[in-house]
Amino acid sequence: MRHRIAVVGGGPAGLTFARVLHRYGHPVTVLERDPAPDARPPGGTLDLHEGLGQLALDKAGLLGRFEELSRPEGQAMRILDTAGNVLRDWRPGPDDRANPEIDRGQLRDLLLGPLDVRWGRGVAQVLPGTGDGALVRFEDGRQEAFDLVVGADGAWSRVRPALSPVRPHYTGVTLVETSLDDVDTRHPDLARLIGDGSVAVYGANRAVVAQRNSGGHVKVYAKFRAPLDRHPSPDPADTDAERAGLLSLFDGWAEPVLELLRRGTAFVRRPLHVLPVSHTWSHVPGVTLLGDAAHLMPPLGAGANLAMLEGAELAEAVAADSGDLDGVVRAFEERMWARAGGWSRMTTAGLERLVSPDPADALALFDELQPS
Repeated sequence: MRHRIAVVGGGPAGLTFARVLHRYGHPVTVLERDPAPDARPPGGTLDLHEGLGQLALDKAGLLGRFEELSRPEGQAMRILDTAGNVLRDWRPGPDDRANPEIDRGQLRDLLLGPLDVRWGRGVAQVLPGTGDGALVRFEDGRQEAFDLVVGADGAWSRVRPALSPVRPHYTGVTLVETSLDDVDTRHPDLARLIGDGSVAVYGANRAVVAQRNSGGHVKVYAKFRAPLDRHPSPDPADTDAERAGLLSLFDGWAEPVLELLRRGTAFVRRPLHVLPVSHTWSHVPGVTLLGDAAHLMPPLGAGANLAMLEGAELAEAVAADSGDLDGVVRAFEERMWARAGGWSRMTTAGLERLVSPDPADALALFDELQPS
């Protein structure tokens, strides 16, 4: 059957859902608030896991292309203490493809492919049970009905209120992001420090992580515990003040680590919010959620992977539907909740250990996940 289906959000979850449906010849409408694919920076790099994100790409027929674009060497991880001593220096084997890295922009373009996305179509509200399906009201006042609306629109989803009154809450951890360009030429000392993948430094209730992207680009993340209204500087747009505030926060750390912050070009604050562990809702015909819209969790490598696999699995189920679309969606939600609940508990505990009063907690977590 050919249902009228819309997915709200052009991130990894929504695009994977749409791309798998497209592979099965099922029409789908992709609604994205951004006016164009390159309207804002796509973000850093993602590690796609063999049984999660890579499986989703396989279902979309894109795994071979992903293997050409991804960077297995990006799995490397080096951990330092705040004095700059190397505690762990793990490097993947030559055939290790468990979690290769790919830039978010490259992944977006790979998934977009032939999809027809309605750019600049911000959704204001979704109203289920209108008689003609679920009604999507757009920010420009227009509206359109669909048999199924899939909310893949992230942490502050406009679709979620149709299913759940729950809103994300602050974890107590804030992340400040900056970046370095052309690192191998302009900052060769920092390039050596970072290596092929990432370098992480853990102190008491704070951390600095630098992660290599493609093309010599590096993302640097300063993480710390603080009240939501407490920041390194009064104005995040004041680059010099924000840099000075961060350097004060990490005062006494090894100079090479501080240089990662000193040489940053701009700073973006990202307070980390999450939905409650095991967030669920009473099933509502015609509307469902994927990814961060359904189960926002700490950004520890699981979110995008889960979101993509959910999108692929829901698309496969919809494409195979013989007449009970609502039953298909209801069954999918039950499976999604069970799997996401486990990952949510794991990542919530992981954030507590990575930004902990005792830096040894972070090192122990690394050893559990990636024995040295």
